[in-house]
Amino acid sequence: FASYYGDHMVLQKKPSGAVVWGHGELGAMVTVTLSGASGLIIMKKTAQVKGPSGTWTTVLDPMDQGGPYALMAEQGLENVTLWDIYFGDVWLCSGQSNMAMTVLQVANASQELAAATRYPYVRIFAAAPARSDVELEDLDQIDLPWSIPTAENLGHGNFTYFSAVCWLLGRSLYEALGFPIGLVEVAWGGTPIEAWSSRRVLQACGLPEDMGSLPCVCTSPLNLALSSSTSPHQHLSGPQMPSVLWNAMIHPLLNMTLRGVAWYQGEANAFLNTDQYNCTFPALIADWRWAFHTGSAGQTEPLLPFGFVQLSTYRRWSADDRFARLRWHQTADLGVVPNARMPSTFMAVAMDLGDEHSPYGSIHPRDKQNVAHRLLLGARAVAYGDKDLVFQGPYPTRAILEVTRELLNVTYSQELISRQRDAQAFEVRSGISSPKSCEREDNTDGGFSPPQVCCSSQASPCQWLPAPMVAVGSRTVTLALSGCRTLVLGLRYAWAEWPCEYQACPLYNSQGLPAPPFL
Repeated sequence: FASYYGDHMVLQKKPSGAVVWGHGELGAMVTVTLSGASGLIIMKKTAQVKGPSGTWTTVLDPMDQGGPYALMAEQGLENVTLWDIYFGDVWLCSGQSNMAMTVLQVANASQELAAATRYPYVRIFAAAPARSDVELEDLDQIDLPWSIPTAENLGHGNFTYFSAVCWLLGRSLYEALGFPIGLVEVAWGGTPIEAWSSRRVLQACGLPEDMGSLPCVCTSPLNLALSSSTSPHQHLSGPQMPSVLWNAMIHPLLNMTLRGVAWYQGEANAFLNTDQYNCTFPALIADWRWAFHTGSAGQTEPLLPFGFVQLSTYRRWSADDRFARLRWHQTADLGVVPNARMPSTFMAVAMDLGDEHSPYGSIHPRDKQNVAHRLLLGARAVAYGDKDLVFQGPYPTRAILEVTRELLNVTYSQELISRQRDAQAFEVRSGISSPKSCEREDNTDGGFSPPQVCCSSQASPCQWLPAPMVAVGSRTVTLALSGCRTLVLGLRYAWAEWPCEYQACPLYNSQGLPAPPFL
């Protein structure tokens, strides 16, 4: 069997068939047998070992959830049997250090680790960090083979295994759905999206594919904060090169039948190709979907549900807007998902979960429980079709100017709960002279721009000014346009690296989900 098949694994249940593959002698026939606990044979499949690499592949008939089963592969007189196999839903978890942060590193870690034994049907697997200049067929190394969760393997160390976001999401999916969940972690701290992207993605977004032309990220102030400095990996530029993680960590998994993907990445791209992220991220999602669908002989659905975490916070008083820009680009500049450019996706907003005193650096907040809860709501709504579930925070639908009273009324999509009146959260932009100077390039937000206002005086043609919140109604926010009598050209909300205190952004819905930032 290939490296990521093993005892205790979860294979994807129906309606999909699980793909099983492995290595053998060229031309030989391999018989794959699935049998129940009593030894009763449930199905047999045969496959021929083909070149050039000597592999065989078969697709099992779709199976109901449950287990345990045994899976045997025979070639001639040799055979290998895998035990304690269950059928359920398999989720892939990928990204950089906030995905790699383990259960040992989160808030209430000791309680979370102690609870591990209550979830024997959530099975975990972690690939080892690896990079390659060519696409690999199988994983080079494995950090954690398929395992039943324990306090030891969930909290193996810092930034090793097992991913807290992945575990907390999988555990709550199990609680919500009641059948086995398989979790596959492939993450590496400090890595940009380009490293996880195939050449197809880089070409589509006009980015360099060869190793030499990428500016080295080694000088970034983030490299130490972002890389899991505990691990003795090669010089930092290694895993940051284009396509090297796609080649070594994603490409080998393409034959796996999946139910969904969870992604937490983006901090590294606040310092590299930031304004290309509105291309690279939607392109990566589309490319992974195509590749997993093709690689699994059509068993992984073509619109594989893809959930992600919007960037949290880093430096409290920073005036830098790169985090804000990246959060916006994570939605393909549309503010909410799913949207036309990012169908079948869901997002956990995390800008209100900042953790200035995290022992792992403020870029690694310890509250991963709320992150996972917000991802769970999206997964249930988008991946599992729970139509009545609210999984997004409130989003503005229109803004109406009351010129005489110098007010701007912003209408939202949901009932609002105001946790705080922040004078700085909304900003506006307006212009007397030439409105063009204030327009953002590529402004494709459907004619609606968000809460900071820009007023222009002769001195500075265009700047963002705070628009204090005067009133919050059930679905409207009224902003004061202090001295901005003219045309309002832009509005933005929470446009800062550290927009609000812990769970205290200005606007939430009644489910406690924060309004996402917008422009």
